[in-house]
Amino acid sequence: MKINQWTLGLAALGMVSLGAVAQAEEKPSSVLTAVASTTLSGYVSTSIHWDPGTGNAHVPNYAFNTPGKADGFNLDVVKLSISKALDESEWAAGYDVDLIFGPDANFFGTSPIGGIAATDFGIRQAYVTLRTPIGNGIDWKVGVWDSILGYEVFDGAANPNYTHSYGYTIEPTTHTGVQGTYKFADWVSTSFGVANTTGPIIGGETINPANVGGVGQAVVGRANPPKAESYKTYMGSVAFTAPTNWSWISGSSLYASIVNGWNGGAAVAGDQLNLYVGATINTPVTGLKTGFSYDYVGIPNGQTYAGIGPVHGAWADAADLYVSYQATEKMIINGRAEYFWQYGAGVNGAGNLPLVAPSQVMALTGTVQYDLWKNVVSRLEVRWDHQADGTGHYYGGALTPAGGIINAGVPGPGGTPGSKRNSYLVALNFIYSF
Repeated sequence: MKINQWTLGLAALGMVSLGAVAQAEEKPSSVLTAVASTTLSGYVSTSIHWDPGTGNAHVPNYAFNTPGKADGFNLDVVKLSISKALDESEWAAGYDVDLIFGPDANFFGTSPIGGIAATDFGIRQAYVTLRTPIGNGIDWKVGVWDSILGYEVFDGAANPNYTHSYGYTIEPTTHTGVQGTYKFADWVSTSFGVANTTGPIIGGETINPANVGGVGQAVVGRANPPKAESYKTYMGSVAFTAPTNWSWISGSSLYASIVNGWNGGAAVAGDQLNLYVGATINTPVTGLKTGFSYDYVGIPNGQTYAGIGPVHGAWADAADLYVSYQATEKMIINGRAEYFWQYGAGVNGAGNLPLVAPSQVMALTGTVQYDLWKNVVSRLEVRWDHQADGTGHYYGGALTPAGGIINAGVPGPGGTPGSKRNSYLVALNFIYSF
C-alpha cells in the first residue's frame, strides 16, 4: 500500500492512524465511488472585435452582440460542466450541470435578475437523466435543458461561425421541465417535452416588462392563473439521418421541431409559437458540406403586454444557408448567408418579440478556422449586416460627452437615431476546451 507524504506527516503527529488509513484505502468510501464516473469539462472563449466605421451605439441585434464588445478585447464566456453520462443498463441514471460565467451569461437569460444587474453568472443546464426500458429505451431529462430546436447552439465551438445567426436569436434557448428522447432506429429519432414556459428564466419567472411595482421586479410567469394546471409549453421534434449505404449523402440529416405554449410574459404575456426545419447535407465533393435552416416565431392577436394592454400579432422569420469546406487537415472555411424579416417587433411596434431590429436584415458571414494549437479553436471572421427595409438608418450612432446624439437619423433601439444601414465586423475568436 502506498501512502502519500501528507498522510505520513499527520500520522507522525498522532493526528491519524496508519491502520485506519490502510483500512480506508482497502475499501473506497461511498463518496469516492459516487464520483468515480463524474467528468469535468468546459471551455474559455475570448474574442477581439474591430467594427470598421465610426459609431457603435447601435450594433446588429443578433444574440450576444453588444456595443460593449465593439472595437475591443473581450472575454465572451467561460463554461464549466460537471456530468455523469448514462451507462448501458436498462435503468441508468446520470446528471449534467453547465455553469457559465462572463458577459454572455448575462444575456443568456436564465436568471430573473439578468435585466437588473450584470452578475456575469448563469446556469445553462442542470438536469437529471433517467432511462426507462420501454421499447428501445426512453432517455429523460428532468430539470433545466437546452431547447430541442435550432441549427446553432450556445457553445461557440460547436457552431460553424463565431457569431450567432438571427435564427438562433429568435429561438427559445432553455426550458424548465421534462424532455424525453426515443430512438426508433439508427436513421430516425424523436424528442418531446413539457415545460413551464418557452423560457429561458429558470422556473418560469420573468422580469416585469412594464416595471410594475418596482424597477425590474420579478413576477411569476410560469402559468396563466386561470389555466395554471394545464397551460404550459409543449414541444416535439423528429430527426432523420441518411443510412450508411446511401452513397455520398450518407450521414446527412434532416430535423424539424415545434415549440408552442405559454411564453411566461417575457414579451407579450400569452401564447408563442416557434417552428424550425433544418438540414445538414453532405456532397460528392470531399470535405464539402452544406446546410439550411428556417425559423419562425409568432405571437397571435389579442395578447396582453403588461401595463400596456392588448396588442396586435407579431412574428419574425429567419432563413439561413450554410457551407463548410475542410480545406486541409487543420483548416476549415465556413460561410453563412441569412435573411431576417419581421412584423410588430419592439415595444414601440404593434407587438413585441424577443428581437428588436430593423424589419428586414440581410447578413453574410465568412469564417476561417485554423487549428494551430492543441485543444484551441482559433477563428478569423468577417461579417456584414445590411438594413434591408430601405427606411432610415438603424446602425451606428454615437453619444456626445453630455449624452446627446451627434448625428441624425431614424430612431434605433431606445428611441435614439442611428447613422448607417451597413454594419461590418472583423473578429478573432479563441476557444480553449478542456
